[in-house]
Amino acid sequence: MTTSLQAPGRDAPALRPAPNRGAAVLAFALAAATTGSAWAQPQLQSQPQARPAIPVAAAAASGGAVRELNLTQLGIDYAVQLRGISGTIGIPFNVRADELVTAASLKLNYAYSPSLIPELSHLKVTVNDVLVATLPVNRAEAGKPQTQDIPIDRRLITEFNRINVELVGHYTRECEDPAHTSLWARIDASSTLKLTVSPLKLTNDLATLPQPFFDRRDVRRARIPFVFGGAESPPLLEAAGIVSSWFGALADYRGATFPVTRGELPAGHAVVFVLPDTQIPNLALPSIQGPALAVVDHPQDPASKLLLVMGRDPAELRTAAAALALNSRAFSGDRSSIAAFQEPPPRKPYDAPRWVPSDRPLQLGELTDAAGLSVSGYTPDVVRVNLQLPPDLFTWRSRGIPLDLQYRYTPRVRPDQSTLNLNVDDNFIGALPLRSANPAGDRWWNPLAVKVMPDGTVAENRQVMLPPLALGPRSQLRMHYYFEPSGGRCQPLLDNVRGAIDPTSKIDVSGFPHYIAMPDLAAYANGGFPFSRMADLSETAVILPDQADPADTETYLGLLGQIGHATGYPALRVKVGRAAEVSQWADKDLLVIGNLQNQPLFAQWAAKMPLQRNGTSPQLKLDSWLDTAIDFVIGARKREDLAGGMQIAVSEDGRDAVLAGFESPLRSGRSVIAAVTNPASKEALLSALMTPERLKRIQGSMAIVRDTQVHSVLGEDTYYVGRLPPMAWLQWNLSRSPLLLAGLVVALALLGAAVAFASLQLRARRRLR
Repeated sequence: MTTSLQAPGRDAPALRPAPNRGAAVLAFALAAATTGSAWAQPQLQSQPQARPAIPVAAAAASGGAVRELNLTQLGIDYAVQLRGISGTIGIPFNVRADELVTAASLKLNYAYSPSLIPELSHLKVTVNDVLVATLPVNRAEAGKPQTQDIPIDRRLITEFNRINVELVGHYTRECEDPAHTSLWARIDASSTLKLTVSPLKLTNDLATLPQPFFDRRDVRRARIPFVFGGAESPPLLEAAGIVSSWFGALADYRGATFPVTRGELPAGHAVVFVLPDTQIPNLALPSIQGPALAVVDHPQDPASKLLLVMGRDPAELRTAAAALALNSRAFSGDRSSIAAFQEPPPRKPYDAPRWVPSDRPLQLGELTDAAGLSVSGYTPDVVRVNLQLPPDLFTWRSRGIPLDLQYRYTPRVRPDQSTLNLNVDDNFIGALPLRSANPAGDRWWNPLAVKVMPDGTVAENRQVMLPPLALGPRSQLRMHYYFEPSGGRCQPLLDNVRGAIDPTSKIDVSGFPHYIAMPDLAAYANGGFPFSRMADLSETAVILPDQADPADTETYLGLLGQIGHATGYPALRVKVGRAAEVSQWADKDLLVIGNLQNQPLFAQWAAKMPLQRNGTSPQLKLDSWLDTAIDFVIGARKREDLAGGMQIAVSEDGRDAVLAGFESPLRSGRSVIAAVTNPASKEALLSALMTPERLKRIQGSMAIVRDTQVHSVLGEDTYYVGRLPPMAWLQWNLSRSPLLLAGLVVALALLGAAVAFASLQLRARRRLR
């Protein structure tokens, strides 16, 4: 099949995962049927007949692999409190399209109130709305931690599933208060879901991409092996970087790693980059007539697939990679040739799809769907909106980032303490009161009555200023409706309250300039800055050692996957070079990868780096008294919460990975991020960038990662990237240096005195004449 493709426009959602195509899980097999429709309409010159899915009935008879996930891994990282007479928690879990569940069970760790009446109370567990267990309340065990293993019939499990745990609680046989504090149960986050799965062989169909290489149902970290025929050339690595950044964007919060093999196939699904001279044992490669994509069976693993990215030369290979990243849903069949492909125009600064744009207000509906902005009930979930701000927003002395919040809610019957609470991550911003329908009482004529919309809700609009210090490159706006229960003893609690955030609510950062003190590894680790300033990495060059080993390539692919996660866009224009040719990339920001033995740039640029080489072991540069005096005069500010150079050491056993930032020695204003790794430490560095607890500790000018420990330090060299308006630039620089401000005041005073003296002398001469 030959496919003619045109790249999407700048605002096209090219990287959203392919929608569910109607796969159904049966008792012993799963058959997947896909369609070839896509938002970028291909021109099909020949259409092969679609193959049916191949069920593997024998898979159910095999033991299969056992997978155990706790609630934290399933997205619930807190202990759940069930309250009231009917409190419920929903636990979602999914099953990969290439796996068949042969057995399942839930290990529930829980506790309940000692006040519950055993004859009237219990915990009810359902899977996809089918009852699987009823847990009685034993007064002797009340208030104590308990564990219950609950088997789950595998026939109840489909692609997307939900386990509901409901508390049916009563504390008295008389009329009761539905919101009484004694009605509670606790589900611990250590509860685990155990699945036994067997592999399921799928058809060879490009229409299912990115499955099975990446499956959005899988909450684990993605591991996607890349296979090369031999040593990788820079153009070949550019094509691989496009694919890894695409997978990194798809993986999102999960993170993705890309193990590299040369000339051999790993176990499981893998991506193979094929040129005419590529030779891989046991793999029959098709003839190459141009840029093309294909899905074939793994010759050594019948249930696994290989994605072939093919071209007659590295340029065609890059074309195939770009077409895959931008238009993966436009392909179908087991093989597709790309007859014509037009790359999109270069991106503009700060226009990454996942970033809050810097040139216009952004509606919250562009960041999440409307269903996620609506809640109901007296114990509603929190409305969460992820905000990814440009890391270099200059918010100094600003009142805050404006949020035009439009929201609706069911009006209260009478004035009470109901509020809409606003948080940024765990930082409380404010509480907006929810008004009652008739503040002046139930009179036949009420001038203070609230105007109610046809659906029975009240619409309000508030201007909220979000504190800049609370907003980082990755933040989450959390909005929680608190409805004060209106029931009481012997009064039913009607669950008829609703709340919603209008999708047209806007956040606006267009009034802020871009200016940041560098190096700042937090900006890189959280937002890929400065490389992500251009979403397609058109101003980025990656410098590998002249003799790069697979560990260096894996580090490169993993770091580009992280940048793709930050931007939501593939690295279409990234450049890859060797250390010997670094001078031709002077006009770009540089990502330098290697170790102290194979990367000569680390020795050539030692004077600029916060890390110096002493024999075979790295050491930190320390500030001299002269540096401290100069910093005081020019007003350089340093953080006191990060360690200094004398408080940390780098080991010589090869287990330390170093991430360092400094100004490019080739051109001022450009940045270098150096990733100093080796085969023993690269996994620790990539894992730190994908683990939230460790990610937040990567700051300053250098971070040292050892296993699960991260230590950040400050260097002495600071430079600035971006531009400020003239008046803001003058105010900022004067505020940084007390001596400079005092000198300016003295100079202005002397200038004023000189002008006054000259004026008085002139008047004296006139009078004497």
